[in-house]
Amino acid sequence: MSTARPEPWLRGPVPGIHALLQPAAHAFQMSREDVAAAVAGLSLEQVWTGLEGATPIGFHVAHLSGSTDRLLTYARGAALDEAQKATLTRERTLDEERPPVEALLARWHATVDRALAQLADTDAATLLDARAVGRDKLPSTVIGLLFHAAEHAARHTGQIVTTAKMVRAAAR
Repeated sequence: MSTARPEPWLRGPVPGIHALLQPAAHAFQMSREDVAAAVAGLSLEQVWTGLEGATPIGFHVAHLSGSTDRLLTYARGAALDEAQKATLTRERTLDEERPPVEALLARWHATVDRALAQLADTDAATLLDARAVGRDKLPSTVIGLLFHAAEHAARHTGQIVTTAKMVRAAAR
């Protein structure tokens, strides 16, 4: 019998979140846990090394926070504010600044907390409401944006986990 904790989707419903939004909530929880485990013990150099052409882990962790925040803003029917636009611009040069992984991780954890709160506050009756995305006002829905935010986080989490394994293997 395994003593490992089950993945979030096997731990039952996240309290306060509608059943239709549970998959997104579980994806965010799993991303938070997997990213924290993947980056544990990595040095600043390892976090910001683009090994074998892979995008550095630090970029992915920072992008998780920024992109999730932007997608959730669109899901609320709001436009990006100046701080969010500045964050998007800053993501392009993070490899020069190289923030420490602890700061990136703290920001990601806070973003997940806000995402879970937004999921809890989302009225199921609004899930099919139309939403516009970006400057071009591309069409989506509340549920489309919430789902995409969660699956986008899962995709970047996979890249973080894989790149962390590569970085650790290269250090041996």
